[in-house]
Amino acid sequence: MWLRVRPIDGKKPTRAACAALGEAELQAARVGFFPSISLTLSHIYLVDLYYIDALQEEGRWQEIYAMADEPFATFAELEAAQRMSDDKLIAFCEALTAADASREVVLFRPGGKRYDETIAAVLLHLFQHQIHHRGQVHAMLSSTEVAPPQLDEFFLAQDAELRRRDFAELGWLEPEGSR
Repeated sequence: MWLRVRPIDGKKPTRAACAALGEAELQAARVGFFPSISLTLSHIYLVDLYYIDALQEEGRWQEIYAMADEPFATFAELEAAQRMSDDKLIAFCEALTAADASREVVLFRPGGKRYDETIAAVLLHLFQHQIHHRGQVHAMLSSTEVAPPQLDEFFLAQDAELRRRDFAELGWLEPEGSR
């Protein structure tokens, strides 16, 4: 989730980079698995919805599958929905116990397919999916006038100073055992 809120040059969060582009630039053709920043961000949102639904066993998978590839008319609407989705995922993860990791949930797919997966496996897959496609957005930003933020050196103890202001602005604390 830090990629969603990480400040650019210590001033603006990553989502501000996309908002600074305007709708036409978000829709512009770019090189990537999805042909625009907007479609890539929408894909991240829809996949997040699908897996969060499965993790929370809400049974809305068919409704989610039926959603348009770009379910929102504007970036502001998408960003607000993604923020709510992220908050829901964070709350889910914060409530997990060690025993929950091995509990199975069902991933339903069209055609009557269903797959029993552990919560740990679903979360690992979901986080990897987010990283993969957010990395593509980061690369797409490189072809715009908005510079992509630095995302590469913030989790080692030696990098604590690089993240100090970001963490303070977000109200986050350093993990236990870090310097």
